[in-house]
Amino acid sequence: MSGSTQGIGYAIAEALLREGASVIVNGREEERVRATVDALGGIFPGADVTGVAADFSDPDQVRLLLDRLGAIDILVNNVGVFEVKEFADISDQEWQRYVDINVMSGVRLSRHALGGMLDRGWGRILFIASESGVNVPAGMIHYGTTKAATLALSNGLAKLTRGTEVTVNTILGGPTYSDGVAGVVEQIAQAQGASTDDVKRTIAAGNQTSLVQRFLDPAEIAHLAVYLTSPLSSATNGAALRADGGTLTSTL
Repeated sequence: MSGSTQGIGYAIAEALLREGASVIVNGREEERVRATVDALGGIFPGADVTGVAADFSDPDQVRLLLDRLGAIDILVNNVGVFEVKEFADISDQEWQRYVDINVMSGVRLSRHALGGMLDRGWGRILFIASESGVNVPAGMIHYGTTKAATLALSNGLAKLTRGTEVTVNTILGGPTYSDGVAGVVEQIAQAQGASTDDVKRTIAAGNQTSLVQRFLDPAEIAHLAVYLTSPLSSATNGAALRADGGTLTSTL
């Protein structure tokens, strides 16, 4: 599972371990990966949880990661970067970094895993995308564009699984109070001299299409991820399922 030392990725790793799965976590820093493995091992004594550090912006590190991975029955493509930035200020280098991390990570990991899944006759590939890939924010065009590409990648890969028990799906997450978002909220709170709870409520209330009117908890994304990676989801393939708190206004 890529990008799983914090936030949504960590919540999914924890949820899958609770269901008895063997889990390989990933993050950029070796120390952070070891700490995550230790933390999850403390929650689930005797569980099969290991970790591999790799920065998906570095192709050499990705190659080393793939060399260390064996057969995978479930792949969760979660790693991603985001920030609020004016379109005119986003350099070519920054665009490339977003493509490498948010899109090519899923390409490279799926290419590694899909063939074996098809050979064995069962598998699950799950992409964690965002409602921003459908309703691209003006202040995060680079992020929204890569999440739209993730939707296309997932849909295309699903067509390669025709007639098998392998599925490829995507979760469209809504605004979630992950570690990265928490850091931004804390910065805003400090700048305004306000409490983090007040800033959270103000931001949530400003999202006028949200039906839940709050940030989602990473565990709420993980609940859907567990279903989509389980045998129970056998009839769901090539789909983009929403766990967005009603932020998107379309019926499908």
